[in-house]
Amino acid sequence: MSIVSRLFARAQPMLSQAGPRDARAIAALHGASFKRGWSEDECERLLLDRNVIADRATSGSSLAGFILSRFAAGEAEILSVAVDGSRRGKGLARALLDLHMRRLAGLGARTIFLEVGEDNVPALKLYRRAGFREVGKRPGYYQQGRDRAVTALVLRRDLT
Repeated sequence: MSIVSRLFARAQPMLSQAGPRDARAIAALHGASFKRGWSEDECERLLLDRNVIADRATSGSSLAGFILSRFAAGEAEILSVAVDGSRRGKGLARALLDLHMRRLAGLGARTIFLEVGEDNVPALKLYRRAGFREVGKRPGYYQQGRDRAVTALVLRRDLT
């Protein structure tokens, strides 16, 4: 790769643990990614909870993505995953998920659960490729307007 190409190449985001100082950026990205976003206060409380595991992807000083889970008694539940719109479809969510699953396994997690809307095709593709399988449904779980609700699929991945 030439020097000029390397100078203008977009650097890969750095993956690291997230903490309370990331609450504002996580709340902003969550709000841009989901119908009902979390407030900065909600994010900060989660990030201060000793049972919440959080990882982030940063590019310079900008948050490019995050993943949060709650962990207890050998089980984890992924609470949320979000990637900045300009970075979607480029493998960042998979990198975050892989890192996060390794961290959870290192902490003793044997099983990971999550819920995802049955209409969220990119997320379902990500989770299925990562080895998650459907173990349940929650009909009408996600409200998508006044007259439309979407079924949540409950997915599970065993780590042992």
